Amino acid sequence: MNALIIDEPSQAKAGTDDGPRKLRKFLPALGVYGFDELEIAILAALVTEDPLLLVGRSGTGKTYLLNSLSEALSLEHRHYNASLISFDDLVGFPFPEQEAGTVRFLETPATVWPAQSVLIDEISRCKPEHQNRLFALVHERKIQGIALSNLRFRWAAMNPPSGDQGGDDDYLGSEPLDPALADRFSLFVEAADWEQLSEQERRAIATPAGEGRIADDGGALAVALTRWRRTFEEQLVCCPPYLLDYVTAVTNNLVVAGIRISPRRTRLLARSLLAASIIAAECREDVYITILRCSLPHRAWGQQLSAELVQAAHRAAWDTANSTQAAWVHAFLAEPSIARKVEILLTRCPSSDAGTQAVAQLLATERTERAAAFAYVTYPAASAGRLPIGAEGVNDLARIAAPILEVDGHLEWGQPPGTKTSHPPKLTKVALHLQKLSGARLSRARQFLYHCLVEQIPIERPEQLEEDIHAAVELIRSRVQP
Repeated sequence: MNALIIDEPSQAKAGTDDGPRKLRKFLPALGVYGFDELEIAILAALVTEDPLLLVGRSGTGKTYLLNSLSEALSLEHRHYNASLISFDDLVGFPFPEQEAGTVRFLETPATVWPAQSVLIDEISRCKPEHQNRLFALVHERKIQGIALSNLRFRWAAMNPPSGDQGGDDDYLGSEPLDPALADRFSLFVEAADWEQLSEQERRAIATPAGEGRIADDGGALAVALTRWRRTFEEQLVCCPPYLLDYVTAVTNNLVVAGIRISPRRTRLLARSLLAASIIAAECREDVYITILRCSLPHRAWGQQLSAELVQAAHRAAWDTANSTQAAWVHAFLAEPSIARKVEILLTRCPSSDAGTQAVAQLLATERTERAAAFAYVTYPAASAGRLPIGAEGVNDLARIAAPILEVDGHLEWGQPPGTKTSHPPKLTKVALHLQKLSGARLSRARQFLYHCLVEQIPIERPEQLEEDIHAAVELIRSRVQP
């Protein structure tokens, strides 16, 4: 049968403005202030689900931040004080099963087994024997060799190591972490003290109304995190070459400068940079240097690094990884809008080789519906030789675009004989948007959306994707001579 056309309220259009993109801030909505410059690192740790360590003076909001994140994400959370904790607090009380010849643990409300997030507070005051037991929790998500299947986030907090600051702020009893344990953490975020806060942050922190409230941003962070995490998992299998170039180069530069970086650390750095790039959705040097600084574990084990050496290592690696072609491919892949990708391709592509490389990486790393939309939009002009894409890139586009272009705009939904006819939800959702369109735009939308329905390609917001496709087609028409 033909698609049923039903009225539906219009949805907000996807933004395609050309202005500079500002990183959206999520922590102030949770009542957390003072982490503005390093928020990208905290969000990256949420995306990767790699261990995060906060370092800072007492009263700077370290535990408040991490507990607030657990509340905003509705996590089953455990908060342990490592200076006081016993092992039974973590696992429960051992109870022998005489018949089975085994031991099971009697759980309490504080045991770690059901936890989705764990905060180990005062980890630098932890007894050595407990620190060894926490090692497997931080590194492997295991206790006593048993996997914690629900655990996603492992967080810790500590004061600066004793003797690190001197004077009245010296934290006696806060010992440097064992380097092997510190190296298991992915990111290290320094909490800002009063003199480092802006006047607006100082007033917000001093406001007494926030004391004791549950962090709730209406689910904004949880929704964004789900989206970022999905993209992160997709791009892990084909990490952008420029990112690996940067990680390799900056590690080489730091080692030459006498700053040891473990091989494990390079992989954690790459994961964090990939997550941060997804969050920022563009190529930003300030994001790279922030993640690099937050990826160095040396402060946690009491070693101060020269900021000048780190900056020089970054600068050289950035220049190495971001040659003209690499920087262009980076910007092209990071751009979330298909229309803006087309604009970057038309106006800034340095060569057909770069265009071919970018197309290959896009089709390999983008979600299926977005890769299909890009191929559908660009293939006609690319096949006519009007886009800076080589023959190999055109062939890559053709493999995806050809089946879409063969759709004739008519869709029938078969039902087994004798069953009640009904429209599947996805068909109805597509039909609701098609009703608003007419002419060539309607024909084009039918081709693409019907193809996705038949091939069972999921599209969460067909109206948003179709609007982006329309903007891209109009851009090609206005910039490319017929």
